Amino acid sequence: MKFSAISDFSYTKLKLTILGCYAATPRTFTNPTSQVLEIKNHVFLVDCAEGTQTQLRKNKVKFSRINHIFISHLHGDHFYGLIGLVSTFMLLNRKNDLHIYGPKGIKEIITLQLRLSNSWTSYGLYFHELDSDRSEIIYEDEKVSVATIPLRHRVYTNGFLFSEKIGLRKLNLDAAQEYGIDKLYYRNIVLGKDITLDSGEVISNERVTFEAEKPKSYAYCSDTIYNESIIPIVSGADVMYHESTFLDSEEKLAVQTMHSTARQAAAIAHKADVGRLLLGHYSTRYENIELFQKEAETIFPNVSLADDGKVFEF
Repeated sequence: MKFSAISDFSYTKLKLTILGCYAATPRTFTNPTSQVLEIKNHVFLVDCAEGTQTQLRKNKVKFSRINHIFISHLHGDHFYGLIGLVSTFMLLNRKNDLHIYGPKGIKEIITLQLRLSNSWTSYGLYFHELDSDRSEIIYEDEKVSVATIPLRHRVYTNGFLFSEKIGLRKLNLDAAQEYGIDKLYYRNIVLGKDITLDSGEVISNERVTFEAEKPKSYAYCSDTIYNESIIPIVSGADVMYHESTFLDSEEKLAVQTMHSTARQAAAIAHKADVGRLLLGHYSTRYENIELFQKEAETIFPNVSLADDGKVFEF
């Protein structure tokens, strides 16, 4: 999904890079869960399994741009790469503060490793530990907010809802030129200001701008059993990533391990009326992940498959 800009002031895309999206253990040709979300000039790392550093380099993601890391839960295939990344940041003489959001206990795990290896960071390292069973905003600035999506798994787990805020209006260049408005005032127009012409006529902002883009949102639903309680939280999201560890033929195993099937992920997408469903966290028992898409599309039509190194732009 790609769009073209209307004015001289470019819009921002929501870009998702899949670093890894397979369940359990790493393999030579697949990686466990980690992904990078670029939204409103932020670069967020979501989960950090083994191999994340290598995948970041392969996909040419600049380490220095990652200032916020979100960890869904404390199973190894979602955070065992974190201590290595924290240490590498230090070796690269990082200066920026790093904020880590994750379940209660993550601070103890990481600081213990740093202490025993005498490897304290030279940059600010801040932990934001989570223990609420209700959705809450855990990060917010003037451009974006991040809220938790309480999930049901074998350990305390959250997904994350990344939401853009309404941005600036878009300059209607043809209208501005028709009124003879100097380019020096274009920025003021985008900021919502009216313009007074030399004649004294006031041109209202609405006459020389288009409405701001519709804010986009991305819902990341990590390991979870089928759970309809998340539907009100993810409702209407432009894109939802939902784990699909198993196919419907292994539904009993999904219940036992507190995971979801592709069909169940599609049912959540359908009931939440999301724009697009991304499937991932596939069990390595399956040789062909295309089967996940076929199964999900029997319930929900707009399905894409995550895969290592795949990039989505919305």
